[in-house]
Amino acid sequence: MWRKSSRSNGAEDSDCVEIALDGSGARIRDSKGQEDATVAAPAWAAFLAMVKDQVRS
Repeated sequence: MWRKSSRSNGAEDSDCVEIALDGSGARIRDSKGQEDATVAAPAWAAFLAMVKDQVRS
C-alpha cells in the first residue's frame, strides 16, 4: 500500500513522495509518476537512522 508523506498538503497535484514498505525494503516514488525505485532493507534502515539523527540535532 502506497502512503503519502505527512508533509504533503493533500492536494492531488502537490509534489510529494510516496512509500510502500515490504519485507525486503521500501519502494519509493514521486506521487505524480507511476515508476518507483526499490531500496533494500539495510539501506532503508540507514536512511531512517540518518533522518532521525538530523531531526534530533
